[in-house]
Amino acid sequence: MGHPESSPPESATTQDPDNAAAPTRPTWRSVVLVATCTLAMMTNIASSSAASIFLPVVGADLGISEDKLQWLVSAFSLSSGCLLLLLGRLADLFGRKKFFLLGTTWLAVFSIGCGFAQNPTTLYILRGFQGIGPAAFIPACLGILAHTFPPSRARSVAFATFSAGAPVGGALGTQLGALLVQDTRATWRSPFFLFAGMSALCVLGGILAVDADVPSTEPDRRVDWIGAFLVTAGVVLILFVLGQGQLAPHGWRTPYIIVSLVIGVVLIVAFIFWEHRLETKEGLRPPLMKLTLWTRARGRFAVIQIIAFLEWSAFLSWFFWVQVYYEDFVKLTPVHTAVRLLPMTVAGLLCNVFVMLAVGRIDFAVLIAVGTSFTGIGALLFALIQPSAPYWAYGFPSPIVSVFGADFVFAAGTLFVAKISLPHEQSLAGGIFQTLTQLGTAFGLAITTIVHNVVGGGSIGHDAPLEAYQAAQWTAFGMAMLCTVLGAVFLRGVGAVGVDERPGTPPDEPSPPEDRKVANG
Repeated sequence: MGHPESSPPESATTQDPDNAAAPTRPTWRSVVLVATCTLAMMTNIASSSAASIFLPVVGADLGISEDKLQWLVSAFSLSSGCLLLLLGRLADLFGRKKFFLLGTTWLAVFSIGCGFAQNPTTLYILRGFQGIGPAAFIPACLGILAHTFPPSRARSVAFATFSAGAPVGGALGTQLGALLVQDTRATWRSPFFLFAGMSALCVLGGILAVDADVPSTEPDRRVDWIGAFLVTAGVVLILFVLGQGQLAPHGWRTPYIIVSLVIGVVLIVAFIFWEHRLETKEGLRPPLMKLTLWTRARGRFAVIQIIAFLEWSAFLSWFFWVQVYYEDFVKLTPVHTAVRLLPMTVAGLLCNVFVMLAVGRIDFAVLIAVGTSFTGIGALLFALIQPSAPYWAYGFPSPIVSVFGADFVFAAGTLFVAKISLPHEQSLAGGIFQTLTQLGTAFGLAITTIVHNVVGGGSIGHDAPLEAYQAAQWTAFGMAMLCTVLGAVFLRGVGAVGVDERPGTPPDEPSPPEDRKVANG
């Protein structure tokens, strides 16, 4: 802002004073920092996904009925998803390193608690508290990486490596989790102890490699607690409804489900109006989330958030119903199911390596459109699957292509969000991105479960017909294709969001002058 049109515009992230010190960092610290953040992402995904693998074992051991087992997954998702926005904002204000260390320590302590739980109620409560840890350290990770690495090839490598933690974490949660449950004396308790150890390593890496916190550059550091209450309570209720609507005594017509949904929507609408008032009226405290943030880059910030929401709806729905298909319809063991999904982990790692190398050379819209269309193809294969066909015809290619969308959207999307966000917004913007993926996951599972049950005539588990599983996958396919259309139509002109270091190629194209003006308020 204030530069003549002839001068090269600065992107929001290059205005960060912390970045000036980045080149003086020892290489080993940068490597350990990226490895620590990646391990944190792995621990987050593994802690979230592992429970779905050993639900039957926990139910048998603690006497939990099948209709209440889902709370072991929902409790973690509820606490994690609803607090991402608030804790991301607090990390920006009071120190990302503090929140990273607090979050990883928190997860370690409550993972140990889960491992020693002796009754269902204790385990439910501890799983809920466990989810608060990732809500603190994942937005902090995104802010730490954005501030440590200015727009450069190093930033692309850092974000792609961090994103690779998701498929690896998924593998730890499913493949290794299944092995620990099946082959250790502690059975379902073993994965929790593993996650506690991983969290402890994150704490050690954070102490060694993350730079000391620099005070926020914002002149007014008051916290919008009213906005925090409105959005947190609203997201809690909406996630609760999406996760429990089908499990309630009378399904979606259950009175407390209807009331919770109405109140949740009202709270979110009230949050939007409250944030608008704080942003537009002088003399009030800063809003928790500036609504103008969603208009950045000519509204493309909002578009990538919507795509993240729908992509996770499609991808996690695909993943969930593939597991259920193998275990309930084909009647495979959890270990055999995990082995059939192993290609997803390998493909995910390769996807992130590709993003690392190509994000500075390939148009953002192309990456998003191609990746999400591949997720759609993965769902399509299971929508057309024939149980009599060999695994190599449908089951093998599907996990390979389905992961493209999730990894491309996460790696390139977080780079794009970091590029157009101001220094004091990095963790908040990352928290918004993560919140949309959490809401997308809950939304996708709720919608595909409704479709599955309607087509299956209310039959569940081993009694559900093949058509019910196929219908759920057709729904996931539609969500992924909508992402493809949004990316191709509304993300055109963004260009590459990374840095191309080929000789003669200019550095990363920053935000246009008019977008930078919006970014600076």
